[in-house]
This record gives sequence, C-alpha cells and structure tokens, in this order.
Amino acid sequence: MASNNALASSYNNNIRPLLDAVDRLRHLKLTQEGIQLPTIVVVGDQSSGKSSVLESLAGISLPRGQGICTRVPLIMRLQGDSDSTEPSLHLEYGDKTVPTSEDEIAAAINTATVEIAGAGKGISGKPITLVVKKKSVPDLTLVDLPGITRVPVQGQPSDIYEQISKIIMEYIAPKESIILNVLSATVDFPTCESIRMSREVDQLGERTLAVVTKSDKAPEGLLEKVTADDVHIGLGYLCVRNRVGDETYEEARDEEERLFKSHSLLSQIDKSMTGIPVLAERLTQIQASIIAKCLPDIVKKIDEKLNQSVSELNSMPQNLSTVADALPALQRCLTSTVQNSPRTAQLQMSSS
Repeated sequence: MASNNALASSYNNNIRPLLDAVDRLRHLKLTQEGIQLPTIVVVGDQSSGKSSVLESLAGISLPRGQGICTRVPLIMRLQGDSDSTEPSLHLEYGDKTVPTSEDEIAAAINTATVEIAGAGKGISGKPITLVVKKKSVPDLTLVDLPGITRVPVQGQPSDIYEQISKIIMEYIAPKESIILNVLSATVDFPTCESIRMSREVDQLGERTLAVVTKSDKAPEGLLEKVTADDVHIGLGYLCVRNRVGDETYEEARDEEERLFKSHSLLSQIDKSMTGIPVLAERLTQIQASIIAKCLPDIVKKIDEKLNQSVSELNSMPQNLSTVADALPALQRCLTSTVQNSPRTAQLQMSSS
C-alpha cells in the first residue's frame, strides 16, 4: 500500500502539472489558432453504455433519459484528491463557474446544456467543462461527445446525424487525439458507426482504444471478438460491466471483479483486459504518453505564433497622433490585406 501511495504521489507531482497546463491552454482556445492539444475523446453509438463508463471512472451520476443526453461536448477533468474528505465539483461554461455537488451534478449539467443548446433536443459544439476533485478517481481529462444516432426522434433536427458527425470528426481527426471507442458487447463491432468514424481518421487503429460494455449481457463469443480484432483497435480492448440499478460504485466494482473471475466464459479473458480499474490505469498511461509526445511540438508552435504576433505588432506604425499620420498607415494596411487575400492570389494565378 505504501508503494502504491508513493507511486500515486509521484504521478500527481509529475503529471498533474502537465494536465493543468493543457487544460489552461484549452481554456485559452488554442485550437482556434490551429494548435491541437492532446485529448482523450470518448465516442460511441447511442445506447452503447458510454455514460456508464464515464460515471464509473468519475464515481458520479450523469444526465440520463431518452434520446441524446449529451447534447454538447462535456470536458471531464478528474483530479484524485486523497487529502479531501468531501468531493468538490464545479462546471465551467461561457464566462460562468458554477459550484455543484454529486447529488445535483446531473441537473446542473442539464441547466448548462439548455443555456448553450436550447431547451429542445438540438446539439451545440460549445463545450461544458466539469471539474471533479475526489478520492479514488484517476487523474484524467476526457471529452465526452453526443452519442451517434442516424434517425432523428421527434424534436430533433432532421440533420442530427450530420451535426453530430461534424462535432465528432472535429475532435477525433487531429493526430493528437486518442479515440476511446465505447462498444456494446451485444452488437457486431464492424457495424458500429463509431468504428466507421474512427477508422476514417485512424485507419490502422494506432490511437484507438476500445471499451466493451455490457459484457455480462452478451458473454458468448466475446473472447473471440476482442482477440480477433476484425476492426483494427491498435491500443487494445477493455471489457467492463456496467453498474446495475441502485448499486453503489464500490458494489459495482466488486460485482465486476467477481464476474470476470468466476464466469465460465468471461473468466477466460485476460485480466489485463477487464475491469474499470484496469481501464483507469490504462488511460492514465496513454494520457501521460501522448502529453509527453505532443508538448514539445505545442511549445514550438506557440513560440512561432507569439513571434509572428510580435512581428506584426512591431510592424504597426507608432505614435499616430493626428489624422494626417493615420491615413497613410491605414492605406498601407488595406493594401497589404488585399495583396495577401486568397482572392487576390487566385486572380494573379488566373492572369498568369
């Protein structure tokens, strides 16, 4: 136990500052400047069990209901806090920071979603950030996206599939993104739309990890499905059992451990591929690896953007105290803008 605590302390001291730095860059909307950030993106077809996996990792209850429950990207920042006796939760969206609690978090997310995406069943690409500081949660940042649905229900836009696809592709296309693909054991993996989307941007599966939910509902043939890997999941499979009914998260984990240990079929799956605790450990390892890989390039790109901005600022005319000084400077700016515009370049190519 002492060695585990020392390992956790070392991880927190070394990795958490990097996670905090990445989150601050995300708040600064760095992606709008063309700089991508390392991100674990959670995708899955509707009713795949995506929310259950996230709830198990965070130990909290997320909004539930019919249709699409996640209507905006939800950035979940989990922070393990061994010193605090009470969990601390808050939401960040727009210019707001809203404290909440474990009992009220689902309602708070729903309220924030309505403010962003409206009271109907539409979706929006504007994110909500949920910060959870709590004992026994892994230090992770995950982005949960709307579940994929092809057929709009009453109240949803007719192009709901296209809208959801656009948001998902924006998050999973960058090479800095790790795709956490949530699949139900009850379906054929090759038919899952989330698999089709992830293969479109990650053909070899080199940055795709699959979580198979509802293992207890369809144990027959599951071992063959996760070992054959017909859909190229390069980072491997993790099989889990969802929390059932009024089980506490601790009870659910005990039942999960018992299931994969004693079930005649599921016990044959390697223990390195089963359980929420193994998933949490795997995700933290992947997250640390991708941050270490991407940060040097991110720093380089930030420096380049900063130098470019400083250069543009220095090129601006100084001490414009009169209209007579300002007019020539304005003319030069307008001329430069026109000369550098795509339309001007196109006309120049046409004429040549």
